[in-house]
Amino acid sequence: MSTEEKGKATLKNVEGKVQEAAGNITGDPEDKAEGKMKQTEAAAQHTVENVKDAVKEEIDKH
Repeated sequence: MSTEEKGKATLKNVEGKVQEAAGNITGDPEDKAEGKMKQTEAAAQHTVENVKDAVKEEIDKH
């Protein structure tokens, strides 16, 4: 996984956790939902990068 993309995904995940926590504290369901969505997007970004890495490793083997 590229370091830059991994960093972006990790940052988005942290941002989502903070936003979800803020939504919990303030009782704002929209903030909670947006925070969870950001975390889901971050997980998807990590998955895409992991697949890219796996494909690259297979190509490099041959």
